[in-house]
Amino acid sequence: MKSVLCEMLGIDYPIIQGAMAWVADADLASAVSNAGGLGLIGTGHDPVDVVNHKIADMKTKTDKPFGVNIMLLNQHVEDVVDAVCASGVKVVTTGAGSPGRYMEKFKAAGIKVIPVVASVALARRMEKDGADAVIVEGMEAGGHIGKATTMALVPQVVDAVSIPVIAAGGIGDGRGMAAALMLGAVGIQVGTRFVVASESNAHDNFKKAIIKAKDIDTVITGQITGHPVRVLRNKLTREYLQAEKEETSKENPDFARLEQIGAGALYRAVVEGSKDYGSMMAGQIAGMISKEETCSEIIHDYMHVCGETLRKQASLWSS
Repeated sequence: MKSVLCEMLGIDYPIIQGAMAWVADADLASAVSNAGGLGLIGTGHDPVDVVNHKIADMKTKTDKPFGVNIMLLNQHVEDVVDAVCASGVKVVTTGAGSPGRYMEKFKAAGIKVIPVVASVALARRMEKDGADAVIVEGMEAGGHIGKATTMALVPQVVDAVSIPVIAAGGIGDGRGMAAALMLGAVGIQVGTRFVVASESNAHDNFKKAIIKAKDIDTVITGQITGHPVRVLRNKLTREYLQAEKEETSKENPDFARLEQIGAGALYRAVVEGSKDYGSMMAGQIAGMISKEETCSEIIHDYMHVCGETLRKQASLWSS
């Protein structure tokens, strides 16, 4: 199965790995790229020297196309953009804002720019700013989310823009991929399933929590702050949601209290493996994951099931 996305990025399969903070390192991203998808290095709040090290490490592990995710709220973003433009990287995804002010630099460096969006309005703005494609992420996804579902949002964005649309959020297997393609997407971005990949360096406790999760085991925290995050339930989420409830009832909510509860929680989950007080960011499809697989196995399963689903549905309608 080839698509516009494969041609645009020089990859074999229209699957992009999500740039999950503390998870999306060179080991995971290179495994995805080597398997024919597009691996992404997550940079988060990294200073430029760390970003340069990650890119250099990636280049020792793969000669396939890969990308870098730039979080635009990073206080080092100016230096990071310059470093990425000088690195030879050909794909950048962005989050937490608009990359418009850097678009000229990206284009001059021959970089394809693909922002993550959670609304039609933002997708239109990204197209106007010069984005080559957009990743449309629904609220089923793990981590920071918007308000609309993938099923509702993707076709609306497809109708609103002329650039390629990549679907993300709630796509746990090839059936979800087939649905995304039918909605008009040219490919998908996958996060949670790659967290539990064999090549992922996420702590084993984090992986086991995802594999053990059921359909209702994720919750959304931070809605009062305007920055909602989907995570697996644990003691931390219960404490946070109780505090959020208390602050919601106040005339002047203490956002600093909530920020303190969540400080360092993602690191505790991914690196330290804290089951109780780590922020185990995962999407609603966690309930579909039952085992650890290699990135190659994950990608080929998506492609195989997607193809079989499309063929099956075509035969049903033709009959």
